[in-house]
Amino acid sequence: ARDFHVERREIVITASIGIAACPDDADNVIDLIRNADAALYHAKKSGGNVHCYYKPEMNEAAVERLMTKSKLKRSFERDELLVHYQPKYNLETGEVFGAEALVRWELPERGVILPANFIPIAEETNLIIEIGEWVLDKVCEDFRYWQRSVSSPGRVSVNLSLKQLRQRNFIQRISAIMRGYEVSPTSLELEITETTLMEDSDRTVKLLDELYALGLHLAIDDFGPGYSSLSALQQFPISTLKIDKSFVRHVSTSADDATLVGTIVQMGQNMNMDVVAEGVETEEQLNFLQSINCTYAQGLLFGDPMSSDNYLELLLAQKEGTNQHRALFA
Repeated sequence: ARDFHVERREIVITASIGIAACPDDADNVIDLIRNADAALYHAKKSGGNVHCYYKPEMNEAAVERLMTKSKLKRSFERDELLVHYQPKYNLETGEVFGAEALVRWELPERGVILPANFIPIAEETNLIIEIGEWVLDKVCEDFRYWQRSVSSPGRVSVNLSLKQLRQRNFIQRISAIMRGYEVSPTSLELEITETTLMEDSDRTVKLLDELYALGLHLAIDDFGPGYSSLSALQQFPISTLKIDKSFVRHVSTSADDATLVGTIVQMGQNMNMDVVAEGVETEEQLNFLQSINCTYAQGLLFGDPMSSDNYLELLLAQKEGTNQHRALFA
């Protein structure tokens, strides 16, 4: 558990352990290993760096996971994936600044499945690469559609996974999609988590510099829990910090969270970055964010993530001055 240093880098190793015992959990090697593996998956899903003992229900979860993975592979053929858009608001003007693209999976027998229930499975395989590329393609298609009715649909952000970044031809593929739909790179923003950012940082900074040179905006998603050092942040061409919703949730009731969010906002602005507060659900949270001069916010206070058509309706309503959320900023 002790950290150590390799070429001036601090390395920390953690362990996740799954435990199954003979004869209570199984009386043969094959089943014993399978059950220990199910317990190991549960340990990783619980956050890692823990140990878990096998329970029979863990196998049920493992079977469900395999079924989900199989169905996810067929989701492209069956046209089951959707992209919804969560608007981002300028807290000073009350105007829609842009949106975050969120992928959804619609299964006939289960309805709409949220990313938390299938993206981790996609991350285990190369499916996340296909999904990520499909989302970017769909966003560009929608953006071109919006531009026929409004001159500026705002900046749309798309989540970027570590596996996508590791592709050798990643930048060429992104460029080809944008060119195909004649969408300017300045209209898009790629969101990267702190963990992805710090993974092989030397290679990552080169890739991000290339993306930035194309005109793409870059954002750190869910900022805070990863505790990136400020010196590390400064080496990346980041233009936006998105404050993790776990910090925003209690800003109106917790002095510690309020101080933390205020510090992140001030830090981001001092570094000439846009700051977006995620997960805004109450007017009290909104009022606090306005009081500390946070520039942008997104969350369920402004409604559920919406379809491409509904986002266009929102932009048209704003153009006509009939946006129903304007009252929140009066």
